[in-house]
Amino acid sequence: MSAAGGAGTRSASPSSSLTARQMSAALDTIARFVDGRDHLAVTRVSLDGDPFAVLVSTIISLRTRDEVTDMVTPRLLAEAPDAKTMGETSPERIAELIYPAGFYRTKARTLRDLARTLLDEHGGEVPDTLEGLLALRGVGRKTANLVLTMGHRKPGICVDIHVHRISNRLGFVRTKTPDETERVLRERLPRRWWIPINDTLVSFGRLHCTPLSPHCSSCPVAGVCRRIGVGRSR
Repeated sequence: MSAAGGAGTRSASPSSSLTARQMSAALDTIARFVDGRDHLAVTRVSLDGDPFAVLVSTIISLRTRDEVTDMVTPRLLAEAPDAKTMGETSPERIAELIYPAGFYRTKARTLRDLARTLLDEHGGEVPDTLEGLLALRGVGRKTANLVLTMGHRKPGICVDIHVHRISNRLGFVRTKTPDETERVLRERLPRRWWIPINDTLVSFGRLHCTPLSPHCSSCPVAGVCRRIGVGRSR
């Protein structure tokens, strides 16, 4: 049995962080546990290998349910599949196409302006470096890392609230912000997990390791989890 799972596995001191080997084993176990569940909307979009589509989907997905992102992203990309056509599309039309995504009017202006910036400064191509992506107006660190990893398939670690929360709960890191979590994971996490950690832990966080009252009694990595911050559990 993997050191990551099994009720009989002895947990290390809660004050210490998991080793790189324990982290990797825990993620292997979690990945098997969530295997077959739906991937994130952005992950599904990335299967076509188009960084622009990943950028668009990621912008839409912010503060929006995955099923809505799934519905409206193809609708928008069918009409505006690249920076040129997106830049020529009015914010009003983009907003109509991505409704009911959260903050759809603001996102519509962001998408149109981003497309024009890509045309004016990058020949219509999406930058393939973290620095280049972060220089784009409206692109934060989470979005930049998703585009870098899922769009360009380059090494990076996307840390959203699920990854930050579960990494601390499990004992991967002891950090206060997602940006700090990303920095520590870059130092400690085996590189083979840099890209898939986001999809794996977000799925796990939504289905099982929930923010409140997580399902600890049936957790596949209960043997090594530090349970940091866990009060009530199921």
